[in-house]
Order: sequence, then structure tokens, then C-alpha cells
Amino acid sequence: MAAPSAVFTIARAAEMLGETIDLLDAIADQLEPEDGCLWIYDTDQRTTLGFTMRGIESLKKLIADQKQ
Repeated sequence: MAAPSAVFTIARAAEMLGETIDLLDAIADQLEPEDGCLWIYDTDQRTTLGFTMRGIESLKKLIADQKQ
């Protein structure tokens, strides 16, 4: 498997998926780094969740499962 070349913030992922940040935050705890979910550390002790393309696909599956 190729290494990830991009990571999307949770805000960008929510925009891409047409969902809310709150929803993604609530379901992201089911994902591991192997699923494409990563923490991004910024200055001033700020952190945010980030997702690789694999993470975006994992989120899509979780959202679909939740809506069933």
C-alpha cells in the first residue's frame, strides 16, 4: 500500500462529505490510524483530527452504517 500523500482536516472532511463536524467527531472514535484517522498537532497546543483518503472512505462507510 502506498503511503498517504495528503491529510484533510475534520472541517474539510465534513465539507467534502456534506456532514457536520460534530457527526464526524462522534464517529471518528471508531477509527484507528490504520483506518486513516490521525491527530494533527499545531502551535499553541491546538489539535485537530485529520483523515487520509482511506479515512474519508472509512467515514463514508460509518455514516452509511449509522443511517441504516
